[in-house]
Amino acid sequence: QVQLVESGGGLVQAGGSLRLSCAASLRTFSRYAMGWFRQAPGKEREFVATISWSGGTTYYTDSVKGRFTISRDNAKNTVYLQMNSLKPEDTAVYYCAAREKFIATLPLEYDYWGQGTQVTVSS
Repeated sequence: QVQLVESGGGLVQAGGSLRLSCAASLRTFSRYAMGWFRQAPGKEREFVATISWSGGTTYYTDSVKGRFTISRDNAKNTVYLQMNSLKPEDTAVYYCAAREKFIATLPLEYDYWGQGTQVTVSS
């Protein structure tokens, strides 16, 4: 059974930083592209960032470029999202997701999802 477990969320002031982690039970983690998504109350789930199986390719939504960094450690079956210069509009539940092979930006393109971790940014 595939499990993705996010951690690292919390409450932070605007301008602060958080680092999210997502530990995957995937046996062949290095074959999967990974993504981070977020969902704010009353809004649809939106794409944040994605990383290729090798880590060589990354892609971000415009609103987080220059502030967030996605990375992965295939030896630890873990993907990370370093979030700097946080803004109140970054407040959401953050989810990690996995799909085989190539990166993607649509939620329906991902096969496995974690339960999410809450990030709250106060002004």
